[in-house]
Amino acid sequence: MGSYMDGVKEQISVHGLQQFPEKSRGRSSPSRDLVCPNMSPSAETPSTADRVRPADVRVVAGLGDSVTAAIGANATNILELPTEYRQFSWSIGGYGNLSDVITLPNIFKIFNPNLVGFAKRSTVSYRPASLEDAGLNLAITGANTFLLPTQVRLLIDTLKSLPGVNFEDDWKVVTIFIGSNDVCDYCKNKTLFSPDSFIHNVTVSLDLLKKELPRSIINVVQLLDVGRLRQVNDKSFGCILQRFFCSCVVKPKENSSELLEVLHQNKQFQERLEHLIQRSGRYEGKTDFAVVLQPFLKNIEPATDQNGHIDYSFFTPDCFHLTIKGHEQMATGLWNNMLQPEGEKYQLKTFSEEVKLLCPSEDHPYIYTKTPESTSAASCVLRGSRLVHTLFLLAVTLCVSI
Repeated sequence: MGSYMDGVKEQISVHGLQQFPEKSRGRSSPSRDLVCPNMSPSAETPSTADRVRPADVRVVAGLGDSVTAAIGANATNILELPTEYRQFSWSIGGYGNLSDVITLPNIFKIFNPNLVGFAKRSTVSYRPASLEDAGLNLAITGANTFLLPTQVRLLIDTLKSLPGVNFEDDWKVVTIFIGSNDVCDYCKNKTLFSPDSFIHNVTVSLDLLKKELPRSIINVVQLLDVGRLRQVNDKSFGCILQRFFCSCVVKPKENSSELLEVLHQNKQFQERLEHLIQRSGRYEGKTDFAVVLQPFLKNIEPATDQNGHIDYSFFTPDCFHLTIKGHEQMATGLWNNMLQPEGEKYQLKTFSEEVKLLCPSEDHPYIYTKTPESTSAASCVLRGSRLVHTLFLLAVTLCVSI
């Protein structure tokens, strides 16, 4: 966090307050109305994560870094960059309703107006955020992944005493997006910000959630390719800030060994996350808990205009963080991924891509998770393979004895 604020302060002191009217908030939404065939909750509160309808969700929360804190999302100059516009955050902002801004909570509100946990107001990055303002947006600007377990601990403790929340019975959706700062800082400490360290801290955090947070679905949003940030530079004073808080990606020369190394590490972060969540089986077996990797950002390119040039209306004055337009795209991508099964989850091509909000399908009106049935099927296959192996050894033993 220090490097970010240091960069902002230095730019203000050297260049004064720079205006960026072309980067101010703009509206970009192909669909602000969402009317679905069946928007009602389940007849009874579901007991398993694979049968949770959007209307069954009572609590939302967001963990991570400055992207979830929505730093600078409505800023039009450098001086406003330290403001965290949490109420507009893609995963946890609750300003107004869907006609005002597309966020995950505002989508959920259409299904359940009694939703709780969303952020209501702005905060300042270097000051503690109150529960009344930030809600359950516990993201910290500048956070590296080693801070994620602390955020998880705070979330669990807060939920246990949050007025109006039934900790044991209410269904919760928690969205986690973190790791970009680790990539940005990789060259400063290749052990602390390594893929091993990243995956260790994510594992500790998810283990804690599995152990202590009942009736919850955890969205883990896949990292993007941070290297594509290098394309975003309009030569403005604000873009110089990239060099302060993502120096390991921005400063190396094109095709240099330093750049290739950090890009390789970025890829390792993505692959290790996929293995942990989709292939390790670590978070299966508990029926009221699910962890789902949402890949909509995995290969995304920066927003472009009709001429193929970078569209800076999607970027804050620091040329790194997203304006409300970018947050709306992320919210749409996340929501749509939640309604798509593993293997069929859509990946956005660019931030400026026109995407419509999906409705839950009539044959599967639930949020997609790895179902107990799929886990049971995998276990059955595993038992079957072990049986075949055992019979083979028995046959060999009999042949030898004969």
